[in-house]
Amino acid sequence: MTDDPRPPAGSGTHGAGPDETYTHGHQEPVLRSHRWRTAENSAAYLLDRLRPGMDLLDVGCGPGTLTADLARRTAPGRTVGIDVAPGAIAAAREHAEASGVAVELLVADLRSADLERGSFDVVHAHQVLQHLREPVDALAGMAALARPGGGIVAVRDADYPAMVWAPNDERLDRWRSAYLSVTQANGAAADAGRHLLRWALDAGLREVTYTTSTWTFATPDERAWWAGLWADRTEASDFAEQAVAYGVATPDELSDLAAGWRAWAEDDGATFTVVHGELVALV
Repeated sequence: MTDDPRPPAGSGTHGAGPDETYTHGHQEPVLRSHRWRTAENSAAYLLDRLRPGMDLLDVGCGPGTLTADLARRTAPGRTVGIDVAPGAIAAAREHAEASGVAVELLVADLRSADLERGSFDVVHAHQVLQHLREPVDALAGMAALARPGGGIVAVRDADYPAMVWAPNDERLDRWRSAYLSVTQANGAAADAGRHLLRWALDAGLREVTYTTSTWTFATPDERAWWAGLWADRTEASDFAEQAVAYGVATPDELSDLAAGWRAWAEDDGATFTVVHGELVALV
């Protein structure tokens, strides 16, 4: 490996900017995961703060299922979703039209989007900060777009080192080790969930509430879905390509890790818990 194995700037994340490399990519197994997200399973910490008529910005909106769900709760307020990936915005637009939900969708970088400062009641980002080299700057940028005197910044991010599963399988251990190595090479923070409070304070936010929540996969259908998408992502996604390019794993090794995911899902007693940090700040 070279001293700096990262790909050239410009590949971008789904949330902000040309200077980041998005570890996951936008292949079908990734979008399959993103399309599953709803307000209930991904933004429950925020729902009691939403009111009809609020203007909401969703940063890194991906294929837009969560964006549309939030829009239903803040209508007739304006909802805007931004993402640097044109394919994600196209999918989000298709979903919004099919759902009959009014959402403005823009291919844009948080840091340079043509959005008026102080114009949103809620500025939201789900699973975005973990992919950024400068998450504190991103939070400050989000706060600048929120209305002074009560605007809300809301973020939620997973913590990969804190994920737990049973039964033990050394292939899943190696999967996590490979994932952490790739994110480290990308300058990202796979343990972002635990750092949100510190980052918010460093961004100048003071009236903040930090909580945690989980996704748990324990039924046969849940295990099959979760293991299937991660097995596919481990073999065929930007993560897989980066793992090979960085010298983290060979294609054969990645196939072995994917087999570990599929074997885990077949165990009737298997469970997997994803830990998230989540934060609400008033501007």
